[in-house]
Amino acid sequence: MQRVAFRMQLFPGMVVEYKRRHDEIWPELAEILRRAGISEYSIFHDESSDNLFGVLRCDDATVLDQLPDNPVVKKWWASMKDVMETNPDNSPVSCVLHEVFYLH
Repeated sequence: MQRVAFRMQLFPGMVVEYKRRHDEIWPELAEILRRAGISEYSIFHDESSDNLFGVLRCDDATVLDQLPDNPVVKKWWASMKDVMETNPDNSPVSCVLHEVFYLH
């Protein structure tokens, strides 16, 4: 099991809407993530910067590279582009965070 962490950027004032949309995550999207071996997926919000910090576990992190090809994932990204920074393909602007400490 691998752990993956990343940072994204929320637009100012959009945290309530971002949370609402994730509270109502599409069942088909949740199923795609589960089938990809993703579990324990959390996103945290830093109020001082509107940074979002995502952390998840997955069986094989290389599977994450295939998610952008899924039409449901693309549709989700398009639906989120008004609340966060996105790339031209509507994927979230994100950067991988490298682990420097882990206590288990």
